[in-house]
Amino acid sequence: MKLAAKTNEKIEQSIEKSFLEASKSPEFSALLTKVKISPEQAKKNTSKLLDTCEELHQCKGCKGLFMCKNKMPGHVYFPTITYDKLNFIYMPCKFQKELEKKEIEKNNSLNDYANARMKNIDVKDGNRIKVIKWLKEYYDSYEKINTLKGLYLHGSFGSGKTFLIAALLNELKEKKNAQIEIVYYPDLLRSMKEDFDLIESKMNYLQNVDILLLDDIGAENVTAWGRDEILGAILQNRMNKKLTTFFTSNLNIEELERNLSLTKGSEDAVKARRIIERIKQLTDDLELISMNRRNKN
Repeated sequence: MKLAAKTNEKIEQSIEKSFLEASKSPEFSALLTKVKISPEQAKKNTSKLLDTCEELHQCKGCKGLFMCKNKMPGHVYFPTITYDKLNFIYMPCKFQKELEKKEIEKNNSLNDYANARMKNIDVKDGNRIKVIKWLKEYYDSYEKINTLKGLYLHGSFGSGKTFLIAALLNELKEKKNAQIEIVYYPDLLRSMKEDFDLIESKMNYLQNVDILLLDDIGAENVTAWGRDEILGAILQNRMNKKLTTFFTSNLNIEELERNLSLTKGSEDAVKARRIIERIKQLTDDLELISMNRRNKN
């Protein structure tokens, strides 16, 4: 009994020491005040609260999800008080919220993309003329077996990039029997992470479909796995087989390269450059800067 009492006393002393040491940190004290955490609750959860402080510190100066170093990218391990009980949840940061908002808007646009046809394209916007001309030339030149380059279409948010390419692909499917696939790239990566058993079949399909559109590349949370094992493998196979590949992005090609470089280390820079070179070999590069047309097409 005495041994157990001494052990408990040592544990209590250790907890007290950790709490007092942590309390010297302004960030730790500010967190307790903000969430209204009592000293008793804080003592029992000092290590978790310190984890929160570390993640909040890493969020300072962050410029996007591609920079996130937290345990769950795009989220902060944050304390909450519910019925006087202290709990910890993963709260999304502003960049994650923006991404989720874009994904909801993207999902709401799926029906528009499925019904898109070239006859529905607004040709009155002069900013679109160069892109429309490219799409028309591609359609006229397309044959079932072809080595035509796709398009890397980048530009302002909501300018109709996906609608334009979807209109072309739907026409090719309907009138020239082309096998097409339009994939929202951030969703593709997320679905693969959630079900690893389906990765092989998905990869095989995406590597071999006649025409592929990777929509909104650059909006994903960049990881070495997604960049090298998924994107790199898809592009390498399609490049080898000379299969047409399209991309849409809010980033120009130089911005995408920086986004794909996880760190400033030379290894990541080289791997990002390799992806960019594949994209350049697969596509022509066009920019579309126009009004936000979301839900107007």
